[in-house]
Amino acid sequence: MWDIFLQTLPFFMLIALGYGSGRTGFFSPEATAYLTKFVFYFALSAMLFRFSANLSLEDILDWPFVLAYLCASGVVYILATIVALRRGLPVTEAAVEAQCAVIGNVGFLGIPMLALLLGEAAVGPVLMVLAVDLIVFGSLIVILITGARDGRMSPRVLWTVTVGLAKNPMIVSITLGLLVSAYAVPIPRPVNDFLTLLGAAATPGALFAIGASLATKSAERVAVAGWLSFNKLVLHPAAVAIAALLLFDIDPYAAGVMIAAAALPVAGNVYILAQHYGVAPQRVSASILISTAFSVVTVSLVIAWVTSF
Repeated sequence: MWDIFLQTLPFFMLIALGYGSGRTGFFSPEATAYLTKFVFYFALSAMLFRFSANLSLEDILDWPFVLAYLCASGVVYILATIVALRRGLPVTEAAVEAQCAVIGNVGFLGIPMLALLLGEAAVGPVLMVLAVDLIVFGSLIVILITGARDGRMSPRVLWTVTVGLAKNPMIVSITLGLLVSAYAVPIPRPVNDFLTLLGAAATPGALFAIGASLATKSAERVAVAGWLSFNKLVLHPAAVAIAALLLFDIDPYAAGVMIAAAALPVAGNVYILAQHYGVAPQRVSASILISTAFSVVTVSLVIAWVTSF
């Protein structure tokens, strides 16, 4: 456990550095927004493209793996939704809280950290987790919020979801990389070196951006945020562990990667969606702040456990 904690500590130190820069005003919210945009559209996309270009669809598309993660996440999603509805919240707020309960920071934190700590073989399973989060749950929250506000489903909602997925640079880069791999398209050495150099900026840039963005988050509604953080850091990885280790026939290594990915703190893109739709952004903000703070310990515990498989 101590060795794993020391290995994860540099990642959280980078987050802390970004947080300190944001809190002191040295790094402004506008600067954070531009850094996040650089990481999201350029550095992380280059990293994802290079990783997926060295994989094949057969390497990562494992239906039992997908079903295990989807079923376990679905259980926690439904639980968080029921609790929210029992508290008298509207469907829109329940959808946002459920998103906090199951969507971790796989893109900015999970890919660089798990690839380093668990080996590059972890990239395939992590990409599958990311794909489920983006395609299934990323679409679901838009459908629920828009459908609840309109009072019905419409082609416009489905079109909004489709366009959103098609414009997501993480989905685009993974898809392009898999196409390059499938058709054995050679990547010239200068291009490969360019992708390597640009992708190398993803890890420090993403972690610094996470910290700097946390500096603008508030810890309002701590009780609810604590409940959502408990869902994300404890219930979600526990449910995934039960599904991957007991209910489905999953390779132990892939199961460990899936559990570790499920243990990540609430993702920043949940806040972006909440702010965009004007649904409980302060609650999401507090959930991201609290879950990220506690994940320094919980993620280390989970990774130490899964590396013993």
